[in-house]
Amino acid sequence: MRLSEYKAMKLPVSTFLGALKLALSLVTFFTLSLAHAALEIEISGGSAQQVPIAIVPFAQNDTISKIIEADLKRSGMFRVLETGGVASRPNEIAQIKFAEWTALQAQAMAVGSVEPIAGGKLKVTYQLADVLKQSQLTGGQYTIAPSQLRITAHKIADAIYQKLTGESGIYASRIAYINKSAGRYTLQVADADGENARTMVSSKEPIISPAWSPEGNRIAYVSFEKKKPIVYVQSLSGQRNVVASFKGNNSAPAWSPDGNQLAIVLTHAANSQIYTINADGSGLKQVTKSSAIDTEPTWSNDGQWIYFSSDRGGRPQIYKVSSSGGSPQRVSFEGAYNVSPRFSPDGKSLAMIRNDGGRFRVALQDLATGQVQLLSEGNQDESPSFAPNGRVILYATRSGNRGALAAVSADGRVKQRLKDSGGDIREPAWGPLIK
Repeated sequence: MRLSEYKAMKLPVSTFLGALKLALSLVTFFTLSLAHAALEIEISGGSAQQVPIAIVPFAQNDTISKIIEADLKRSGMFRVLETGGVASRPNEIAQIKFAEWTALQAQAMAVGSVEPIAGGKLKVTYQLADVLKQSQLTGGQYTIAPSQLRITAHKIADAIYQKLTGESGIYASRIAYINKSAGRYTLQVADADGENARTMVSSKEPIISPAWSPEGNRIAYVSFEKKKPIVYVQSLSGQRNVVASFKGNNSAPAWSPDGNQLAIVLTHAANSQIYTINADGSGLKQVTKSSAIDTEPTWSNDGQWIYFSSDRGGRPQIYKVSSSGGSPQRVSFEGAYNVSPRFSPDGKSLAMIRNDGGRFRVALQDLATGQVQLLSEGNQDESPSFAPNGRVILYATRSGNRGALAAVSADGRVKQRLKDSGGDIREPAWGPLIK
């Protein structure tokens, strides 16, 4: 169980800190406007070698090209060129006057068009060109409803990113978060750029700990609407089911890689211990058995292990245990305080929160070498969550006297701050790519 859950139950913070010392010194709930305002993203830093790319406004609708441009800028991997001084506006490779774009020092350029067709649909066509070789690198065509314009732009940005970097993009994905506004808590889902926010569930009582299912169609979370913490699973279409409502506290859901099970934390038999349960609420099994407080479970990518935070060694550290139960093994050794483990998509690294001289910061541990790198620069950072390609870690931080969302690249070079007009922001969860 997290400190946020103790606060939501209005228990003294000292109760949790004295028993576990696992929580960060500040957990508040974050807010996005219920009017679905977008997050403003500030970017600092960048890759050592950025690819100069031109995104030419798409014919008949330049909204899509603006979204693509913004996506690529946020990655820190590209230097998006200003195209206003170029006379030509090609929308297909055959129209490109390559000398103009070579003079602009573009190495790649994207062109395309958005054409209205029968049935109220749109035909979106794009091509990515290698300016130096004057050839096409990739391209595609989509027939979409107008409401699908943004997600289509994100998919095109992903295709460009993948072709030029060799890695999967992250833009056609979603983030989830909790919103406290005007005395209400809401679970919201938005595009990866913060746009298109929509409320999944709303309550006067706290809602915490959102977790995406592997296929991206369901979210597990904890709600206090029944005056106690209960674990729910809700589909994006709105259908929801109770998964864990046992005596005591039910908290910290984490999905197994196959989406069939959840790891959860229960106190119904003793102090906080880790259990597994089927996604339909059946098949409860206890995984850890100790006098310690075990919490914040997360599954290894192969489903064989569950990593978790525990004070069983006297101070909060990260351990792993077989998903079928057994004797836990300590994982984190560097530093006296490590909590909130989260696996990278490739299974090679573990993000966590470290107490670094009184500052709670996002850290990344290489599981093969044990080497740890501190990534974030805040004092009260928490809740790390990997992007689908593992390149970026989203987390909660502080901005003035309010919570905020921030992100950092896995190498620490690129940092982003996502701001909103008001509210405290906490507990982000980054979902998988949208198929």
